[in-house]
Amino acid sequence: MKIYISLFLVLFYSADFCYSQLDLKEIMKGPDFVGHLPENPYWSYDGTKIYFDYRAESDRGNSLHQFDLKSKTIQKLDSTARVQTIAYDLSQDAYNLLYLERDNTLASVDKINKRISLCYQGMESIQNIQRLNDENKLVFQQGINLFEWQNKDGKSSMRQLTNFILGEKKDEKIDSNFLFMQQDELFEFFKDKDKNKAWKKTQGEFQLFPKPKLIYLGLTTISSVQVNPSGEFVAAILRSEELEKETLVPEFITRDGKVKTSNARAKVSKNEPNQRLYILSLNSADSLVSIDLSGLTDIRKKPSYIDTLTSSRYEKDRSLFIHPLKFAKTSNLALCDIRSADNKDRWIVLVDFEKLTIKELNHQHDDAWIGGPGISSWNEEVAVLDWLEDGKSFYFQSEETGYSHLYSFDIETATKKAISSGNFEIHQVQLSKDKKRFFITANKSHPGNRDFYHLDIKSSLWTTILSADGFHDVQVSPDEKSLLIRYSNSNTPWELYLASNSPNTKMTQITHSVSSKFQSYSWRKPPVIQFKASDGISVAARIYEPKAQNKNAAAVLFVHGAGYLQNAHNYWSNYYREYMFHNLLCDLGYTVLDVDYRASEGYGRDYRTAIYRFMGGRDLDDFIDAKDFLVKQHGIDSNRVGIYGGSYGGFISLMGLLTKPNEFNCAAALRSVTDWAHYNHEYTSNILNYPETDPDAYRKSSPIYFAENLSKPLIMLHGMVDDNVQFQDVVRLSQRFIELGKKDWELAVYPVEAHGFREAYSWYDEYRRIFELFEKNLIK
Repeated sequence: MKIYISLFLVLFYSADFCYSQLDLKEIMKGPDFVGHLPENPYWSYDGTKIYFDYRAESDRGNSLHQFDLKSKTIQKLDSTARVQTIAYDLSQDAYNLLYLERDNTLASVDKINKRISLCYQGMESIQNIQRLNDENKLVFQQGINLFEWQNKDGKSSMRQLTNFILGEKKDEKIDSNFLFMQQDELFEFFKDKDKNKAWKKTQGEFQLFPKPKLIYLGLTTISSVQVNPSGEFVAAILRSEELEKETLVPEFITRDGKVKTSNARAKVSKNEPNQRLYILSLNSADSLVSIDLSGLTDIRKKPSYIDTLTSSRYEKDRSLFIHPLKFAKTSNLALCDIRSADNKDRWIVLVDFEKLTIKELNHQHDDAWIGGPGISSWNEEVAVLDWLEDGKSFYFQSEETGYSHLYSFDIETATKKAISSGNFEIHQVQLSKDKKRFFITANKSHPGNRDFYHLDIKSSLWTTILSADGFHDVQVSPDEKSLLIRYSNSNTPWELYLASNSPNTKMTQITHSVSSKFQSYSWRKPPVIQFKASDGISVAARIYEPKAQNKNAAAVLFVHGAGYLQNAHNYWSNYYREYMFHNLLCDLGYTVLDVDYRASEGYGRDYRTAIYRFMGGRDLDDFIDAKDFLVKQHGIDSNRVGIYGGSYGGFISLMGLLTKPNEFNCAAALRSVTDWAHYNHEYTSNILNYPETDPDAYRKSSPIYFAENLSKPLIMLHGMVDDNVQFQDVVRLSQRFIELGKKDWELAVYPVEAHGFREAYSWYDEYRRIFELFEKNLIK
């Protein structure tokens, strides 16, 4: 008989009578057990203070806190002080007045006397503040239109720059019924009225202060609207919507007791939206001019997976995604990043506002999909791209060598230069104010680290600033002399630190947020190991290995979510509950292996795209190889290996049980994708193309098509209000199991939980079931 005992809520026992100090119910409380960690830190505009969100034990939510660099003290800010905090904004660094938006209000901050002044207040939200070359002017967006605010010599004014209207202009309809025509025939009054109306149109209309002309946008929406620094031109990116209709997510536990539904994302489809770039001259033109993009290299080329026997080219241009422009300050030029909607191509172009033309500067192609750090995870994510020398050269990131690195491009000579290189990735980039160096975060020392460096642009010389096992999430101070660091390592949660921005600097900790309960246990630092996969590639994994006297020859393989995410690293995991669960399992004699399978972040382009057109192929093979590694190198019984994970991890767990039925003894699949044709467009179309054009990729990648192979114990766990991987996924697979007469499977549902669980009782119930699954099927 297998026994599950919690003794005084302290000792947690396994079926073979090993025990752990950890109590599953306690660790599943998450931050209430670990401690509430500082979040969202940022510098004040003058660099004298640091702000961050933090939840005190007595509070029910986060509050804004302030660290004063002079007094070295932390204080919680009340509502009055909170609204007066001003964040550092690099884009406004060169101006004496700093403008910001708060609660539909435009305000200015005088950096010298630190006075906050009201500029404009309305009922509609203010966004997209843009500074111009004239420091007395700025532009902001309300709705879909731009407005200019001017403050000069103590006098302020505001005017509307654009007058865009969604939809088509309604034609004036002439009534043609009998009675209308009869009135026109009988009465001179109406004839005279029509003549007066026609005459007035010929006279024009004088306006002392002319208003912007009304421009109808037709059946499009505005994705982005910007004005260039000289204030002469507006760039508008318009989007035609062709995506499938949104899905509905029902909610069963509601305040009024009635079932309600919420709109959620659409499902993947070939019906891509298309974006176009338009230019409006504020000084002369009265209409938008479409920029011709038909000359982009291979704009009509079909991707390699499509049958090209009849033609290798489409009959019309592919749909595009266009990113907001990066303007030159001293000329009417701008850089623009353009992606093909099918994810295969990227073009960086130079936009000339006076000539209304573009010039292609760089073209990147990937037969799988364009991506990587500093580039994108999906088409609409803004990449690293900006000017080095205004109007003359720029920098960007590319996976040209197989790893995402920095490049410069000289427009005049059309030459590209690699600024960084090597078998590592650039993860964060900031250009210094003097434009002589980059502040870089990279995994240069180890794939599982994020260290901070200076990179000299001219010499490509690296200077190490912060390097140690862990993650250095750095924000440079306004004067570039100090660093605000959010740092963690594998068994130490995130805290805030300060350091000087100088070589091999030392950090000073300024927050201490971890609870005494968390500190009372000796948490493991799981080593990041490498094993050889069956195709010869080295795969990284975190290993949790029990003491020899406790080892029970059973193993659990953990599959992280998202696919493109890293978890075999040296810093505090986003899966920290799972990290604590793995410590508990290890105490009880299990060996746990947390694998960065193919598709994971941190290892370059080929690793990232190895799952192209077959999810559940090479990535799942890595777990088969991980199991073999544990059997051969760590004394694990091949018949006592379980697998579990959530989201993409749940998907791989299902694929493991359904496509490799003899490999794993049991599986737990949390919030799992069961049919990729039902998942979202942005993520899925990158990897599997479209279900209409690549149906075989969807079929071989979807667990629902392999339901007949279920022969080992399975538990599926899913939140019923999940608007990401929707509850429908697991319901459809359950119906397949029922129709096939499958046994030894369970479905646990969580009525109030979405994709990321929030309630501690849900977490506990979920992991109690997973633990019991392992105890029942892996311990003998």
